[in-house]
Amino acid sequence: MLSVLRVHLPSEIPVVGCEITPYVLLRRPDNSISNEDVPESAPINGYCMRYRWYRVQSDRKVAVCSVHPTEQATLQCLVCVKAKVPAAKSFHCTPKCFADAWQHHRALHERASNISNENGTEEEEMFGRFSGTGSGATNAGISGSTSNIGQSPSLSNASTPIYPTAVAERSGDSLFEVGRSRTYTPTSDDIGYALKFECVAIDAETRIPVGNANNIMTSRVIPAPTPTPRRMIQVNDVLGHMDPDSRIVSSGTFSVLSYNILSDAYATSESYSYCPSWALSWPYRRQNLLREIVGYHADILCLQEVQSDHFEEFFAPELDKHGYQALYKKKTSEVYSGNPNAIDGCATFFCRDKFSHVKKYEVEFNKAAQSLTDAVIQPGQKKVALSRLIKDNIALIVVLEAKFSNHGADNPGKRQLLCVANTHVNVHQDHKDVKLWQVHTLLKGLEKIAVSADIPMLVCGDFNSVPGSAPHALLAMGKVDQLHPDLAIDPLCILRPPSKLTHQLPLVSAYSSFARMMVVGHSLEQQRKRMDPTTNEPLFTNCTRDFIGTVDYIFYTADSLTVESLLELLDEESLRKDTALPSAEWSSDHLALLAEFRCKPRVRR
Repeated sequence: MLSVLRVHLPSEIPVVGCEITPYVLLRRPDNSISNEDVPESAPINGYCMRYRWYRVQSDRKVAVCSVHPTEQATLQCLVCVKAKVPAAKSFHCTPKCFADAWQHHRALHERASNISNENGTEEEEMFGRFSGTGSGATNAGISGSTSNIGQSPSLSNASTPIYPTAVAERSGDSLFEVGRSRTYTPTSDDIGYALKFECVAIDAETRIPVGNANNIMTSRVIPAPTPTPRRMIQVNDVLGHMDPDSRIVSSGTFSVLSYNILSDAYATSESYSYCPSWALSWPYRRQNLLREIVGYHADILCLQEVQSDHFEEFFAPELDKHGYQALYKKKTSEVYSGNPNAIDGCATFFCRDKFSHVKKYEVEFNKAAQSLTDAVIQPGQKKVALSRLIKDNIALIVVLEAKFSNHGADNPGKRQLLCVANTHVNVHQDHKDVKLWQVHTLLKGLEKIAVSADIPMLVCGDFNSVPGSAPHALLAMGKVDQLHPDLAIDPLCILRPPSKLTHQLPLVSAYSSFARMMVVGHSLEQQRKRMDPTTNEPLFTNCTRDFIGTVDYIFYTADSLTVESLLELLDEESLRKDTALPSAEWSSDHLALLAEFRCKPRVRR
């Protein structure tokens, strides 16, 4: 007979839009124990499982804070209600919370009157709105507005726990069925209510239970946190206009996103203990990352640390719905010994309406290491050399053809090609020679492409190298000073002579445009404060409890491309309120970088 041995939930706190998959351990009719499902469509020996999800409809619906979703709300911004901002974004737990969030709140008010129906629908579908009758301002006493921000809320001052405790079902509660499968994705209608999961083995023919039902209750459902929108900052004169979403709209331009999304395999509670477990779970992070990525409306996406299974099962199909074509290169696995499906890699997506795929190059640094050792390493040292050089890192190079044209009427038939490199360089800080060798190898490969075609280039990724390091100098300056301290670490003599560490690509870091601009303006000045004046790079793109610094870059060939606008940088203070990244708002330990470019018209020769 089929029976249930154990049931538990991966996270006590359910979030709107994030699928809940309970762990159900079964004893099968042959006495084997497994967590594989026995659905009603495929019974075993006449038995199967029946699942039910219920919303616990108590007489009290609890509103939760939009900034701290695990806290109960005590006041609501009435301006948000009048402006028809999604009600879930209008609740706050304390007056201080409201005051601290005022800048973001004011932006919500301004955006509410301009936001398009299309974007509003998209957001609602992805994360839901706290709507329903009464627009969510259910329980009496939740009050407040922008005019009484300094006043105490009218509710009692009883403290609420940092994490809501599991809700116990009471005899007076009514249950409203919301699902009949093993998994369930909470909707906006569930916000403020607890959920009940029930599973029981049944006779497949009579549908009668053959054992006791197993029940488990969740905490109250919370809305997905919504971070402050990041704006595009114009750094050049643009022949276009701002749309209601503050995106630069200009004919003949294209935008590129580079983002290390933090592989689930690395997102452990040991490494990121400061991040709530529910916010660190992959079901939550993948939905939050998708919302963020889609919201940038970039024409080209260069993502790093994308697990192969997540690429196939989630990112490729989901981004396809938004008009992106996908290309992927998985890391090699000579060093990696874990789950083969969890190997991460680089994924490049491009908007089908703007580009078509011409060619793809895959760079495996392991193969380059083998060739290098065969050529320059003494036979007795090859094993030692390979153990140092083989790190499984890769790069994905894609040549695209633009479906728009920057050429004049005198040259209407010329194809506009674009080469985009996406890479994730070795992480080990004591292997500076390996980092530099990998970057040099990639650049020499790109040089060969540049020689064969007159083509603009972008070099994007996580280089695990801070500004001023040898890899950064090679990228930005085209050479490495022979006295650079990084060159002192070269046990295999693969960097000698240092004079060979050069390339001819006119690469410039896109974000250095913030430092070079002479125009004075509040937004630009704010961004300059988030730049390092000595390196002309952001102060950080990676922010954890133990490290903060810049390791991610978008480089471009300055003879063929110009930067039109850049995605604003974030300040450290705003991120440190949650200790570091990742957090409930931002689901990676890296920041996304986004640059808009224009192709320079080619001079006829």
